[in-house]
Amino acid sequence: MPVDQKRINGPEVSIPYCIYIDRSQKNIESQKNLLEKREDGRELNELRKMFVKVGIISQAKGSAYIEMGETKVICSVFDPREIPNKNSYSLQGELFCEFKFATFSTAKRKIHQQNSEEKEYSCVLRRALEPAVCRHEFPNFQVDIYVLVLENGGSALSGGIMAASLALANASVPMFGLVSAVTMGIHDDVIFLDPTEKEESLCLSMSTNKMHKQKNHGIILQASMPQHSQISEFFLVGSLDTAIIKSQLESLNKAGDDIYPVMQQCLVKSIAKFLKQKKKEDPVESEIES
Repeated sequence: MPVDQKRINGPEVSIPYCIYIDRSQKNIESQKNLLEKREDGRELNELRKMFVKVGIISQAKGSAYIEMGETKVICSVFDPREIPNKNSYSLQGELFCEFKFATFSTAKRKIHQQNSEEKEYSCVLRRALEPAVCRHEFPNFQVDIYVLVLENGGSALSGGIMAASLALANASVPMFGLVSAVTMGIHDDVIFLDPTEKEESLCLSMSTNKMHKQKNHGIILQASMPQHSQISEFFLVGSLDTAIIKSQLESLNKAGDDIYPVMQQCLVKSIAKFLKQKKKEDPVESEIES
């Protein structure tokens, strides 16, 4: 491919100048402000408002877009295809999941290739979706799932899991039920439900309270199928006591139950819209079917 010699190509990886500015004192002050009050004015146990839409990518068999605050995630699902490079016959189908951050989704520009974090998130995504998919319905075939984070405003992995679940349902893949996911950040005794990007970085940092003996810090992600009261994936990063994890399981389950009706309503609206459009296109056939 010819190269434009007059155009000065920018670097593939760019880093904003603010990273090199010493903001140690400001960071401590911002951490204290986050622990006292959330930036978006929510309560500690309050979820962000969610916008969901399915069937937005015409080239894919199924697709979904989810927006939670500043977090924007899109997912596409394609038709089942034969599992490549496999000699033996598989009685159950497989899910190929790829989780990727867009190059412009974070403050520090990402590269096109998957890094270790994205590969780990891809494995978590696959483990969260496998219990919900009827894989025995398509033996020796695999379904490709691609999740792209357009903007990372926190809790991107949970948004990707829910978008992938909706995209699978939109692609008419046989499923046992929808998968809802909730992220929780813990920093000492402060618990953030559905944390933002700044709150996630705060929860992954060590405690600044020297008088606090139990320095709990980390992020919990729980993916569940509320209609069956089953947990499909439990992912933890950081250093947390088992006691504080057990105490928050009930709030995680409740948050998952609150999200499920929003996902369900989105699918019902998409099906009603499809039937209404089909009736307009061919009213005679729709009357015969009814």
